[in-house]
Amino acid sequence: MRFIGAGARPGRPQINHDRVFTIPNALTVLRFMGVPLFVWLVLARKEYGIAVVVLVVMAGTDWIDGYVARRFDQASKLGRVMDPLADRLALITVAVTLVIAGVVHWLYLAALLVPDAVLLVLTLSYFGGHPDLPVSRVGKVRTGLLLLGTPLLVLSRLDTPFAGPLYIAAWIVLGLGLAGHWIAAYNYFWAILRKGRQQSHHDGGTA
Repeated sequence: MRFIGAGARPGRPQINHDRVFTIPNALTVLRFMGVPLFVWLVLARKEYGIAVVVLVVMAGTDWIDGYVARRFDQASKLGRVMDPLADRLALITVAVTLVIAGVVHWLYLAALLVPDAVLLVLTLSYFGGHPDLPVSRVGKVRTGLLLLGTPLLVLSRLDTPFAGPLYIAAWIVLGLGLAGHWIAAYNYFWAILRKGRQQSHHDGGTA
């Protein structure tokens, strides 16, 4: 079974419906709810083991909701917006939490925020809201790597014989994820510019 685009039915294009109450959307809401739970477990309770379980569940729902949406024709316009928003909220909030907890350096957070900040300014300048661009393959791989590397890093905080190897493995995965983050941001940057200019040209031509 492939991980990217899993559940897609050959020859049947995906249609984003106007539905709100779908299983994928419910799983996305569950991912939103996992964010404050993770923050509480790490900062208030120092329960790194349980926090890892929360991260794994969040990462799992990210894959499952996409699979269900494609396999059972439950893709929706709301989910198209909520899903990447949930991913971004999770990645950034988890990074902020780990910086506060002293697990990662603030430069890691900056490496996540700078590309997103540039894209946000560009998006608001052209569209005033969501640009409605498809999630790129690089973006999906990036998210998967960051969601995998983060629990490995948290696990390395536990007092086990595997702490050292886990720490090294975590930063290899996170390093690849950050590289993918910047590559995806570069691609989105030009995609936003192209779509924004086309929209401006169309609006100017029909005014």
